[in-house]
Amino acid sequence: MSTAPLNWKDSGLRWYWVAVFVFIADQLSKQWVLNTFELYDSIQLLPFFNFTYVRNYGAAFSFLSDAGGWQRWFFAVVAIGFSTILTIWLRKQSHQMLRTNLAYTLVIGGALGNLVDRLMHGFVVDFIDFYWNTSHYPAFNIADSAIFIGAVLIIWEAFKPDVVNAEQEQPK
Repeated sequence: MSTAPLNWKDSGLRWYWVAVFVFIADQLSKQWVLNTFELYDSIQLLPFFNFTYVRNYGAAFSFLSDAGGWQRWFFAVVAIGFSTILTIWLRKQSHQMLRTNLAYTLVIGGALGNLVDRLMHGFVVDFIDFYWNTSHYPAFNIADSAIFIGAVLIIWEAFKPDVVNAEQEQPK
């Protein structure tokens, strides 16, 4: 990352609409689940895919779900911290760094989506349930999917960085 673009519109903040889209899609889907399902209700959509309402009091794969309650606030601070750092980084880079900007905004939207759940309910609403025979992958949601895709893009970026042509960066 070089110096911040002079205008925020020329920075990665131009991509913040992705975070807003992920956040809204995540929250609308979770409200639908909360209004439609009782806890553990399930609808089979495909032979390997259900909508199943579960609550996650921890993080990925229910990590720390039985930690006694402190994890709610810990994960809230982590979500706010990462969202803040990634927003600062977005401001400092060019809007033309497509993969990086997409990665950061996916993570921000997902982190904020799960943050709202933690603060409002004390748990995260999960409902996407993939399985094979009797083996179920841990349920997840749209926010988790966005965080995962964003993290994969960030890892990809570490091995094959986005490059912006210096001529494209010059103001006209």
